Amino acid sequence: MHTYRSHSCAELNKSNVGDTVRLSGWVHRIRDHGGVLFVDLRDHYGITQVLCDGDSAAFAELEGVRSEWCIRIDGEVKARDESLINPKLPTGEIEVYIREMEVLGSAGELPLIVFGDQEYPEETRLRYRYLDLRREAMQENMKLRSDVVASIRRRMWDTGFREYQTPIITASSPEGARDFLVPSRLHPGKFYALPQAPQLFKQLIMVSGFDKYFQVAPCFRDEDPRADRSPTDFYQLDMEMSFVEQQDVFDTIQPVIAGIFEEFGGGRKVDAEWPQISYRDSAMWYGTDKPDLRNPIKMQDVSEHFRGSGFAIFAKLLEQDGTQIRAIPAPTGGSRKFCDRMNAFAQKEGLPGMGYIFWRDQGEGMEAAGPLAKNIGPERTEAIRQQLGLDVGDAAFFLGGKPAAFESVAGKARSVIGEELNLTDKERFAFAWIVDFPMYEADEETGKVDFSHNPFSMPQGGLEALNGDPLNVLGYQYDLACNGYELVSGAIRNHKLDIMIKAFELAGYGADEVHKRFGGLVNAFQYGAPPHGGCAAGIDRIVMLLADEANIREVIMFPMNQRAEDLMMNAPSDPTSDQLMELGLRVIPRED
Repeated sequence: MHTYRSHSCAELNKSNVGDTVRLSGWVHRIRDHGGVLFVDLRDHYGITQVLCDGDSAAFAELEGVRSEWCIRIDGEVKARDESLINPKLPTGEIEVYIREMEVLGSAGELPLIVFGDQEYPEETRLRYRYLDLRREAMQENMKLRSDVVASIRRRMWDTGFREYQTPIITASSPEGARDFLVPSRLHPGKFYALPQAPQLFKQLIMVSGFDKYFQVAPCFRDEDPRADRSPTDFYQLDMEMSFVEQQDVFDTIQPVIAGIFEEFGGGRKVDAEWPQISYRDSAMWYGTDKPDLRNPIKMQDVSEHFRGSGFAIFAKLLEQDGTQIRAIPAPTGGSRKFCDRMNAFAQKEGLPGMGYIFWRDQGEGMEAAGPLAKNIGPERTEAIRQQLGLDVGDAAFFLGGKPAAFESVAGKARSVIGEELNLTDKERFAFAWIVDFPMYEADEETGKVDFSHNPFSMPQGGLEALNGDPLNVLGYQYDLACNGYELVSGAIRNHKLDIMIKAFELAGYGADEVHKRFGGLVNAFQYGAPPHGGCAAGIDRIVMLLADEANIREVIMFPMNQRAEDLMMNAPSDPTSDQLMELGLRVIPRED
């Protein structure tokens, strides 16, 4: 017999009754039933109930065993009484009577309990992640992640892609986040960077004549943490194709993503229609560039109904350039109590409040109620209702000013309204391509123009478009949103050197700097670069959605905490004096 096991803890069933078996695993739970000890023995695959009584030579030793001890048992498979069968377990028809036992690894007092669904502080869970990962929910999340990655790889190969690996130690590049720098021992005073993405290398792969590339790639960004973003590293499905337009990329990646969600979505509906929405329309309708289309609410511009109206706050606001009044329809939200709750929400978000109108039945017909309705009068109120398609029992909320100042709050309000009124369909995955991103943005304080998205994207209109106002230039850039999260980001690349130089000049990078920072790509583009484009899909975020988790750390095996610290491995840590000396570095304490 094998040294540790003849079967896993999920294999035994009624056909094994009478067999002598050997199992190894962890003590999930132990129960003393008056001289008979029952143990739920757990391994990666499942649980088997094992037991012994005073007649067993192993009884005395088993009495000293506690939760999470790792043990090996030899015993005889027995059928459970009909009344004691556990239909929830694959092994629920049998139990194993222990004849011999060996402790493989004892456990001290546990900082967190593996059995059950107790909640623990994140600090405890991350410090003792190896225990946290033993819990059933975490085991399932990690198996799901592994299965998703395997399925992604199969689907990409089946689509005609090959996987190629790109360097982990490389040069710094502007990807929109801070680099992790790596000091060079052989070149004192110089630094490598961990790649924020394989962006430049996958473009060079296309220039090298490889038609289709993909990689399950680690990426490193020194970012502020969020619930849906790791602060240090993450994995993405990275892909690139030659001789393609934007629609070709969509047509290629959509079946892969849809197939993953159909395979692992637990029966939830996967929308077949993936609309293409411009960045401008997405901001207008949803207050974000990653809209949750499960929520049917679509915001609208209602400025004309308030211009010159009796509601002085909005009327005066609209006299300023660049201002706007937007309405958030709230079907079934037509009660003063709900309107007051939403007003309080806006105040928590730092706004004075949200204006509102709700429509009620007064017996003799519909009546518009609320402070706004009184100020602007019945004609304007009725025009707003008709524009928004609302009826009795519905409401609308209003925010005004420069869109950049209130858009994000409006987007949050739309989400809250959808949740509170049960308008958001939780049993589906709704996708949308967000397209036509602006190439550039201007700093509000300095007015300096910089890239707003991927700097290596092809501008729509080519070189001619770059001769006008940079803030009007759109790029062949696109994101895929699903249920309020960005899952995919990509672009058709700028493969023409003259257009690239001009694009960087508009963002303040001279030709010399472009050659210096991106010499490899610039040089390659002088030797017949093909048109190419691609995208990258965030694997951690995909698994988070499939696992129905709200925090990305629940689907990463060994994540950092909110302060970008690894509490288990004590990282980041202080370097030794020898390490600093070898690298020619000195740490200067930061002044408080």
